[in-house]
Amino acid sequence: LRQHKGDCPCYYFTQQTTFTLPNDIKHFCDDVHKKVMEEIVDLNVLTELEEENSVINWCVELVDELQSKLYPLWNRTAGDCLLDSVLQATWGVSDRESTLRRALADSLVDCTSQFYIKWKETELQQSHAQGFSLDEEQLKADWSSILSLADQKGKSLEQAHIFVLSHILRRPIIVYGVKIVKNFRGEKLGLVNFEGVYLPLLWESTFCWTAPIALAYTRGHFSALVSMNHCEESSSNNTSHEHHVTYLPLVDSEGKPLPLHFISEHQIGCDERLLNEYCDCHVTRRGILTAKQTVDSGHTSYYLVQL
Repeated sequence: LRQHKGDCPCYYFTQQTTFTLPNDIKHFCDDVHKKVMEEIVDLNVLTELEEENSVINWCVELVDELQSKLYPLWNRTAGDCLLDSVLQATWGVSDRESTLRRALADSLVDCTSQFYIKWKETELQQSHAQGFSLDEEQLKADWSSILSLADQKGKSLEQAHIFVLSHILRRPIIVYGVKIVKNFRGEKLGLVNFEGVYLPLLWESTFCWTAPIALAYTRGHFSALVSMNHCEESSSNNTSHEHHVTYLPLVDSEGKPLPLHFISEHQIGCDERLLNEYCDCHVTRRGILTAKQTVDSGHTSYYLVQL
């Protein structure tokens, strides 16, 4: 982690890493394979996202033909789950030392004017759409709460924090999540709108990486979404290079585009341009708009060994 110099002294990662499950898991005998998957993958979250809500793995083309099935990883259920999931999706570790939380809190304070303007504009857009207004006093009180939550270990985080994290990672974050939160009895508690694409819009796209990370949101809990490693070989200048590609859908199971969060009023209607600028977009043979998550398999193997 380093701190950017200039008008926006946000912390940022100097390395792009993406965690994937090792392909060797598929070759274990049935009993061992089941045990390993139970230890790594949150099967309850997987069931909720796949079978109950069709949030992930709903496209046969992506899952089977393009080998892009996503698996939610186990992590802590406390308020640190967002930070854990971000580091699991990148480095394959949890934020047990609160390194990422400190970077998040410090970036919010050091760049508060830039992030506050973006957040405020979004809040005003949403309040206007819902037919009510917010005064400056209320906005500043809500923003103070966002700053405070980031600085307290174990406190749950909000959409604004995901937006800031995309800047720390210098790459897009795609959240696939339930739209309606239910209690344990299946009764509806309310609507949530974490699902969508968070782009590091305060950075120039040339300063960012185009490979997104994917997260899941289910009833107050975030999980890292990772794929099973598979390698493709390509040749360039007579050198062999292995890489792993996961195709992350930018639409939901009904074909509706995922929302872009924290875009300015003048950026409304520019979704396609912004996605192409900050993501490596790809339309599949069957017409599904995706973002390519390309990973150097050498880096992946190293971090798997470390874990």
